[in-house]
Amino acid sequence: MILRVLIDGYSLVVLASVVLSWIRLDEDNPLVKIVGALTEPILGPIRRILPDFGGIDFSPMLLLLGLRFLRGLLVR
Repeated sequence: MILRVLIDGYSLVVLASVVLSWIRLDEDNPLVKIVGALTEPILGPIRRILPDFGGIDFSPMLLLLGLRFLRGLLVR
């Protein structure tokens, strides 16, 4: 149960990183720093693996799908 809550919480952090990328806050903003520190260690390697889609970053979607899959495995 705790692991499912952690996965759901991390999913919210990933969604926050997507929203923050849309509103383009200053990189010195504390929220941007915290969210980036929590997501970039995982999103960075995913970005390097994915091909270039013309400026569209699909790495958060892939991470969210992976988290959803992992959460589904824990429910059983």
